[in-house]
Amino acid sequence: MKRTCFIFGLATLAALWLGPLPGLTRQSFAAHMALHMGVVALAAPLLAVGLAGGAFDPVRRRPAWWPAVPLSILELVVVWAWHAPALHHAARELPGGLVAEQASFFLAGLLVWLASIGGGADLARERGGAGIAALLLTAMHMTLLGALLALAPRALYVHAHRDHGGTGLSALEDQHLGGAIMLVVGGVSYLAGGLALTARLVTRRRMHSEVRA
Repeated sequence: MKRTCFIFGLATLAALWLGPLPGLTRQSFAAHMALHMGVVALAAPLLAVGLAGGAFDPVRRRPAWWPAVPLSILELVVVWAWHAPALHHAARELPGGLVAEQASFFLAGLLVWLASIGGGADLARERGGAGIAALLLTAMHMTLLGALLALAPRALYVHAHRDHGGTGLSALEDQHLGGAIMLVVGGVSYLAGGLALTARLVTRRRMHSEVRA
């Protein structure tokens, strides 16, 4: 199961970067957001599940180096900073900008997922609460940012070379679509992760109580 998740994570990452999305990001904010969400909400959790509890799980070896909540705050800073108009413009216009942006998204996302679900069964009860808090915090801030972008009354990102991926959308409509993608995909992925961790923690505590009884 873990190996399958890891392979699917790598395949997802390859499909995202070798497919049409990177080429569309200069024309479409929605395509840019789809790439972002694919990296942090699909590829990163699959890779983290594949690594968690195994020989290559860094949390298992050095749990103190992987504090889940501080890393979720780091991801918040990274995500919101890159969505400031100036940095977002640089990511879509400057050579290497998109790679730097998406690489930082991927690294921050992978750190949060690994810190939240990594460590194996021995650390699950000890770190479970922090992992839940980290994933739910990330779900909240992504939902908030997505809602702000989806409901904004004016376009925040206007670029010179735009036909919005041939969709015929205006800059504002394209931004609204991108915000909706973040709200739904990002919010649901991290919320699902937090709920899954909660269920696992409750089940293990119940089993532990039954054993002691």
